[in-house]
Amino acid sequence: MAGTLDLLRRVPSFEGLPDDQITWFLSQSEELHLKPGEFYTRQGDPADKMSVVLEGQLEVRGELSGESIVIPMKPGDVTGKLPFSRMKQFPLNGRAITDSFILRFPAVLFPELVQKMPELTQRLVGLMSDRIRETTRLEQQRDRLVALGKLSAGLAHELNNPASAAKRATSQLRDLLKKVRDASHELGRRDLTASHRAEIEKLEASITQMDGPPPDPLTASSLEDQIDSLLRSHGQNDLWQLAADLARRNFKPAALEPLFATLDPNSARAALVRISASVEIVGLLNEIESSTTRISDLVKAIKEYTFMDQGPVQNVDIVKTLETTLTILNHKLKKGVAVQRDYQPLPMVNSFGSELNQIWTNLIDNAIDAMSGKGELRVRTYRDAECVVVEIGDNGPGISPQVLPHIFEPFFTTKGVGEGTGLGLDTVQRIVRKHQGSIQVRSEPGNTLFQVWLPITQGAR
Repeated sequence: MAGTLDLLRRVPSFEGLPDDQITWFLSQSEELHLKPGEFYTRQGDPADKMSVVLEGQLEVRGELSGESIVIPMKPGDVTGKLPFSRMKQFPLNGRAITDSFILRFPAVLFPELVQKMPELTQRLVGLMSDRIRETTRLEQQRDRLVALGKLSAGLAHELNNPASAAKRATSQLRDLLKKVRDASHELGRRDLTASHRAEIEKLEASITQMDGPPPDPLTASSLEDQIDSLLRSHGQNDLWQLAADLARRNFKPAALEPLFATLDPNSARAALVRISASVEIVGLLNEIESSTTRISDLVKAIKEYTFMDQGPVQNVDIVKTLETTLTILNHKLKKGVAVQRDYQPLPMVNSFGSELNQIWTNLIDNAIDAMSGKGELRVRTYRDAECVVVEIGDNGPGISPQVLPHIFEPFFTTKGVGEGTGLGLDTVQRIVRKHQGSIQVRSEPGNTLFQVWLPITQGAR
């Protein structure tokens, strides 16, 4: 008994307590000696004991929210159920790593413990609060990582499409440049006058510089047939690609007649091959420009979304943050969600810009999921007195009356493991309150609406 009493006095939670209290605690506890590998608690067992580690090394191991958890335990640690804890079952397995010695105190005696050992109770409540804070911190960190992973996957897909298009275009450019070079060499070997060369260059410039709107499909098909017939009538039977390219540019067949009137068939063919390749090159250059512009726009959106290179608190354009978020989530929107915008002019709001984007990301992502990826997303902004109001709604099935009262509770979700962005509505509410704002929701089948109020005059804390 004396040895155990000395070991218990060294536990931080029991240091300095009166001997009679420690003796009573020891008299109500069960001593448990463990060999390496032996379990002192198993996942799913009733949470009916508090354990105090006196000697040895132990660990708590298992899975929470789909993730593996390992918590080492050492002499002086208190684990298991604590006073005022609502835990019903042990969520993880506890086992010894080395020869170990623990005390187990029954939870049914917690009311008596509170009366007989008030100072210990206070320390244990503090310990439980520390655990809650640490668990919350880990959950929030995990949520951020999950959100980052999902957004990164979507952005990687969005960036990969234009990057792949630009790569394909540059690969095709190599073959076309060779074709232009060969056709130019062929023309150089022919005895062409200055006027002949000028006619070729004029025709080539007129075609490659055409920048009007494309004709409708029916008109384009008719033009392609006419151009192809004209080329065939002059012995050019394999320039169908040129006919298609010229038709898409709304080119009139009659403009080719001067070329055939002034050049022999072989020279005309070399000129047409070069013109055809030049037209394709212009198209590929336009595709590369469009793809690289898309990549640049996405990179810009990412910087704006994270407020990279900017201070944490600043005057923020709310509409711009909404549009940036819509850009970031475009990979989900383009699958079948129509976005209806109604933006009224708004003053700047002094806020944590990147955290506001977390709000919009969560609300928009939830709306998309609620509509199963197809429906109408409504985004509206307006001013109400000294507040900016942002409304995000959808025409999905709505939130059930049983679920609605709980949606802002920590860790509450209706989604499976690995679904959603990982940013719960409790996080949204916390950020809104941090900005001295408020959030409300109303829902019925076909109309779910979240409203966020952000004060204009009072800065974020």
